[in-house]
Amino acid sequence: MSFWKKEKDAVPPVSEVAADTQEIGTAADVDEVMKKFDRESNVRVWEGTPKWIVKFIMIAFSLFCMYLTLLNTGQAEFRLCTFLGGIIIIGFLNFPIKKGMVKVNSLPWYDIIIMIAGCTPFFYFAFNAEKINMMDYAKVSNDPMLLAFAVIGILAMVELCRRSVGLPILCVAGALILYTLFGANIRIGKALFDMFYTTNGIIGTPVSACQKFIVMFIIFGAFLERTGISNFFISLANCVAGSSSGGPAKVAVISSALCGMVSGSSVGNTVTTGSVTIPMMKKTGYKGEFAGAVEAAASTGGQIMPPIMGAAAFIMAETTGIPYQQIVVLAILPAFLYFAGIFIAVHLEAKKLGLKGIPRSELPKFKELAPKLYLLLPLVILVWLVSTGKNTMAYSAAIAIFIAIAVGAINIFVNKACGFEDASDNISLMKVLDALEAGGKGTISVAAACSMAGIVAGCVTSTGLASDLLRTILSVSGGMKIVALFLTMLCCIVLGMGVPTTANYCIMAATCAPILMSDQIGIPMICAHFFVFYFGIVADITPPVALAAYAGSAIAKAPPMKTAFNATKLAIAAFVVPYIFALNPAMLFQFEAGTSPTMKVVQSVLIVITSLAGLYGVAAALNGYLYRPMNPLFRILIAAGGLCMMIPGNLTDVVGVVVVVGVVIFQRANAKKGAAA
Repeated sequence: MSFWKKEKDAVPPVSEVAADTQEIGTAADVDEVMKKFDRESNVRVWEGTPKWIVKFIMIAFSLFCMYLTLLNTGQAEFRLCTFLGGIIIIGFLNFPIKKGMVKVNSLPWYDIIIMIAGCTPFFYFAFNAEKINMMDYAKVSNDPMLLAFAVIGILAMVELCRRSVGLPILCVAGALILYTLFGANIRIGKALFDMFYTTNGIIGTPVSACQKFIVMFIIFGAFLERTGISNFFISLANCVAGSSSGGPAKVAVISSALCGMVSGSSVGNTVTTGSVTIPMMKKTGYKGEFAGAVEAAASTGGQIMPPIMGAAAFIMAETTGIPYQQIVVLAILPAFLYFAGIFIAVHLEAKKLGLKGIPRSELPKFKELAPKLYLLLPLVILVWLVSTGKNTMAYSAAIAIFIAIAVGAINIFVNKACGFEDASDNISLMKVLDALEAGGKGTISVAAACSMAGIVAGCVTSTGLASDLLRTILSVSGGMKIVALFLTMLCCIVLGMGVPTTANYCIMAATCAPILMSDQIGIPMICAHFFVFYFGIVADITPPVALAAYAGSAIAKAPPMKTAFNATKLAIAAFVVPYIFALNPAMLFQFEAGTSPTMKVVQSVLIVITSLAGLYGVAAALNGYLYRPMNPLFRILIAAGGLCMMIPGNLTDVVGVVVVVGVVIFQRANAKKGAAA
């Protein structure tokens, strides 16, 4: 990308903005930071013939996954075990034993042994599933070979998860395994049988969702990126908001929201769109830590952006049994409030710093973008196919992949006909192969995390730990719903640290959502799932493990922790909105029986208005600026007023309105007096 380079003696249009190399991180800087904090970035280096061998293994794996998803109708055990066996192979081909061990074309002998030994149990189970399924745990316990296979298979997947995802999820899984073996007095043979040879363990629902849906959407996202849709989204956002006050930051919010819903990765989207938007923000006058934070918060929010939601919408539909079309509708208001919160914070920061937008002469015109509106076809067709309910999600994703390839081919003719110099979005055989390779590589960490999520869910179920957790939360909370929600939020943030987005939701759905759905707490099913999904996602910007924020800081050349705290502050809506719909399900269009259509509309509108006003108050308090700098007392007052407006109830709404409006009027009046003086 041109943004990594320094250009002198020119002020180019926004599409060609350059930045001082001393102020903007280079690709090498980003790589260094991500290798330090992100396990997925620590991959082996292959060159020459070995590179092509590994590349074609990855391509073959992606094609095999497409075959399993679309054409194979065999036993679930066969599909899932061959899938995980393949993950073991490509995982150890890509991830070294520890950070920094990235010698060119190096695959140590012990990794070869682990790879072969690790995939063997899965393939053995796959091809002997019928026989093994006829056996109960007692027979398996008396078969040393089957027990050994279970131990080896689990340990190999644990090691791959450590290499590709990191330690946080392993700490949770490890603690639960130890509790299962020694705390719940479950026999080792029984535990191994449940964890490896049933669909309540390592090949449980999370891995099933990964094999059936997630891998297809990862491949789809890889193809879509090669059609140039990310640049199109950025140009479109520039067209809409680039000229407004602090325009580049608002462009980052819009473009990252659009790109993030497709990419399915907070970190990946931060790096991709951030390489364009962060230099633009810094050039306008934003501090590095703020620019990186804006991009990280917006990219993370892309995962909650309908209609794709980083593929989580499809997984949520499968998990809850609620139709996809309904999930998308339910996600609209929370997503709107999330991005509105960031937008407000960005606007206030621009006003505080006196920042202006980009001159319209330097911005792309809509008529220039119109010829490439067809880039949206893969997304439109995907949503339409799924929404009809006549096609499976996997089949719809496959069709969308072929549409994306067709769009890339169309680019060749459109670029030539319209005289566009940039032909990087043209399709080619090599790009098709690259997309398949990227799809395979992107699946590794997600599948590894999903396998651990299956173990977590299995341990929770077999030990009855869910009931114990519920009792603990009820005991600590004293039966207060708000306290129970707070404790669950903490669990979600801890469990979500460093975990890929979609796998993150699989973990939350299996562990935390059932607690909220219990009769004692009484959160409606869809509200519980959205609650844990939101707080699992914000783990990417919440210190100390804030991978998206660290990626943004690397590009902005800003302190990582400062960037993370700024991102958390910007994404305050993500910490507040889930409580709103958990306590007031009407935000997710869950109304009491007998509510008239008119009242449904009125309630929805009131929720949006009061929530927006509340977010405005909280954002102003955190920013410390409203028409003029705010003193500490007014910051506390408007924050309290804003929170009151987000708590369900007429009294709290009235109190909040009085306080927020009062502070706004006072600040505006003082600002006018100051200007007149």
